[in-house]
Amino acid sequence: MTTPSGPGDGRLDPGLSAIMSERRQLINLAYRLLGSLADAEDVVQETYARWYAMSRRQQEAIESPGAWLTRVASRICLDLLGSARARRESYVGEWIPEPLPDRTEWTNGLPGGTTADPADRVTLDESINMAFLVVLDSMTPAERVAFILHDVFRYSFTEVAEIVGRTPAACRQLASSARRRIRASQAPATPAAQRADLVRAFKQAWEAKDIGALIGLLAPDATGIADGGGLVSAVLQPIAGGEQIARVFVEIATRAPGLTILERTVNGQPGLVAQLDGVTVVVLAIDVAGDRIKHIWAVRNPEKLRPWTTA
Repeated sequence: MTTPSGPGDGRLDPGLSAIMSERRQLINLAYRLLGSLADAEDVVQETYARWYAMSRRQQEAIESPGAWLTRVASRICLDLLGSARARRESYVGEWIPEPLPDRTEWTNGLPGGTTADPADRVTLDESINMAFLVVLDSMTPAERVAFILHDVFRYSFTEVAEIVGRTPAACRQLASSARRRIRASQAPATPAAQRADLVRAFKQAWEAKDIGALIGLLAPDATGIADGGGLVSAVLQPIAGGEQIARVFVEIATRAPGLTILERTVNGQPGLVAQLDGVTVVVLAIDVAGDRIKHIWAVRNPEKLRPWTTA
């Protein structure tokens, strides 16, 4: 993409590189705010469209283009979050944030190992794991924006206030409320190696259709949630209880004997991917508490599995 510096002079915009370098930051921000890579892409596209709709003089009058782009993207996200509940009313079944693979897995899944855009630009950290995103989705739009901008991206409350349209003090309260929700939902940290071992054991028990082993790996009060979006079959209501979840997974393995189950990184955490004939049909994000699996989020909606589709 190139932008002439003036009508007919053919010279490239000297600020284009600096402007486009903000893309990664904007994708990271929008994905965390919306929980959808597709929506994040749309937000960033609209943000850049608004920048290039301005005249050169208007652009040059902006002291910090990066800050301007962040403000615009955040406000677009805020508007989308405000209408999300209405849109969710027409969504079939449970809605789960769009799962993301590890960057290397995304890259290796493409022809020739080429790098995809923009999922390769999403930084995987604790603010991207599925449990975190699910809690974010329970917040008000203002809470979510204030918390992500301040606690994750380190914007001051004065800057946040300009975006949210409230006072800095109010934004501080919003972020504090969001922080309490996060803390209340967090289980004591389980070492990464132990999480991976539990997920591997679950995979092996699922493949063996060993219901006893599955029950032993799941917390008695575990929950399982599936998201098919009305496009593929999926259990529409959350499944409560380890034994009930184990029975569902055994039934799935029985009905789909050709299912290939792979260990993968899902939103920065150990997870599983199931494929039929080389095509990803479900991604499992798994949350561990202590020595048991506490939550399983099964994303089946094919529109949310674009990053996982093999060539």
